Amino acid sequence: MSKVQEQIDVDVPVTAAYNQWTQFEEFPMFMEGVEEITQIDDRHNHWKTKIAGVSREFDTEIVDQVPDDHVAWRTTSGDVKQTGMVRFEPIDATHTRVMMEMDFQPEGMAEKAADMVGMLDRQVKGDLKRFKHFMEKRGTESGGYRGRL
Repeated sequence: MSKVQEQIDVDVPVTAAYNQWTQFEEFPMFMEGVEEITQIDDRHNHWKTKIAGVSREFDTEIVDQVPDDHVAWRTTSGDVKQTGMVRFEPIDATHTRVMMEMDFQPEGMAEKAADMVGMLDRQVKGDLKRFKHFMEKRGTESGGYRGRL
């Protein structure tokens, strides 16, 4: 397993950052390589990705979710094996620190080589930068799930 930890400060209140992150079907708007996410129910999502020309499909389950604090997930089936958590920490009333941790099992020689040179770290860092830009440009979330799982 490989571990990735990245963080970024976003110029929006914690509630806005958290609410937007719960809009899983909008991840393709700021996550590179994510082609589509279908939300099955409050806990389950189906992902379609294409990274470096390799298409993958997998399912995830939200295992823990606390509004304005964190969302934790794990894969349940498919081509990808990972667990992760994104945390939201208010810096002040209008700024939020978004911190992502992810454990990932690289499959095959290409993924193992990419992992060795830090490609996953750069991917997550880029996704967080795009999330920051997405949120700051909009100024508000497009929706949100406030339930606790």
